[in-house]
Amino acid sequence: MAAEQSARVAEPCPGARLGRVVRALLLLLLFAARGGALYFHIGETEKKCFIEEIPDETMVIGNYRTQLYDKQREEYQPATPGLGMFVEVKDPEDKVILARQYGSEGRFTFTSHTPGEHQICLHSNSTKFSLFAGGMLRVHLDIQVGEHANDYAEIAAKDKLSELQLRVRQLVEQVEQIQKEQNYQRWREERFRQTSESTNQRVLWWSILQTLILVAIGVWQMRHLKSFFEAKKLV
Repeated sequence: MAAEQSARVAEPCPGARLGRVVRALLLLLLFAARGGALYFHIGETEKKCFIEEIPDETMVIGNYRTQLYDKQREEYQPATPGLGMFVEVKDPEDKVILARQYGSEGRFTFTSHTPGEHQICLHSNSTKFSLFAGGMLRVHLDIQVGEHANDYAEIAAKDKLSELQLRVRQLVEQVEQIQKEQNYQRWREERFRQTSESTNQRVLWWSILQTLILVAIGVWQMRHLKSFFEAKKLV
């Protein structure tokens, strides 16, 4: 009896089990975190564009900072505050959903309303500054898509959530983002299937047209040869 009672006491409570399950799922989903951090170089009149495949109704946040090349030190230094970056975002239908001038360091946000490839372009207003004329600018860009764009520390402080509640909320939002990704992949598959069917149909009609043309040419040649032989009195 004592052994059975001690075994019952040592059994973890349902809350602890749930916490471990949530932590395990979060660790698995964190490996699939979607975001893109990179840096690139642009000249004073150069424009860089990036393509991001985004599901519909998905928030995207981009953070960037610029560095100006110092020829004397031969290294990149933080850019002057007066140096600005122009950010333009177009949806898959080539409609501009964001076009705004920012500073040398900033953050832009937009929400997709159409699934597909979104074009994110950046270029500087360096032509206004003689300091940057002929130089190179390094831009550090970090793009976060979906729930990865959320600041969960701020959410926890605002809604007064416990650690477990915050992780459950994060897990729910990750699952919702996965569902959006799955819907987007189904949409892409449907478009690909329609394109394939349309291509196959066109190929079929082209093959039929080629066959009809060959048959018509064969009939014309036979009639021409027959009239030729009749004219020569060979038949």
